[in-house]
Amino acid sequence: MSRRPICFYYGDGRLDQLVGYQRVVLQPGFYRPAELRYLAEHDVQALGYLSLSEDQGPPAPWQRPDRNPDWGGAFVYVDHPLWVAHVIGAAKAALDRGFAGLFLDTLNVELTHPEDVPHLLTLVAAVREEAEPAYLLANRGFGMLPRLAEIVDGIVFESFSVRWTAEGYARWPSDVLEFHAQIAEQLLRLELDLYSLDYADSPGLADYAERRARMFGLQSFVSDRALSRT
Repeated sequence: MSRRPICFYYGDGRLDQLVGYQRVVLQPGFYRPAELRYLAEHDVQALGYLSLSEDQGPPAPWQRPDRNPDWGGAFVYVDHPLWVAHVIGAAKAALDRGFAGLFLDTLNVELTHPEDVPHLLTLVAAVREEAEPAYLLANRGFGMLPRLAEIVDGIVFESFSVRWTAEGYARWPSDVLEFHAQIAEQLLRLELDLYSLDYADSPGLADYAERRARMFGLQSFVSDRALSRT
């Protein structure tokens, strides 16, 4: 039976379900080295989650005073030396634990602190140097293109067609869908693995997201807001 291309799962366990995917994105602290070896033995490439511009940890000198309104994490000064050391250390720890690569999240600083775009690009390059030859998968990061495409192996277009809001899950408005389509067409010109990650709570909405992803050459995964499905 053919395996699906990718899964984003932020829970623990479920190894028997994860082996049904070619590539899985996981939270590093939830999996022991033996479990990661099990996935590798079943030809599953496990990628460890790594945030590059937001910090969910306790107060630290690299944190900005403002926070992500959706997830609560503190935005950071991306070029702060202690933050750079923290990120590189987390990347190394995940790879030493047995992950085959890294999922680079919170790359949309052009929407929050655009002055950090060049610093973030430098940090991604530093992670690449530390992780070589591990697989790097970037979440969005469109403000760093085309340079980003020279550093990573793949890009995820999160919330390409469907999003979650305080009122529930829904399609993006038509103007946003058109804008996303334009970005997807630019991504298709890059020599990268391309994925979409959408959020849906009904079969109809999930089917819409999957069909639209295929139209734009994106390998699709649809989950809930907590990424609790496999």
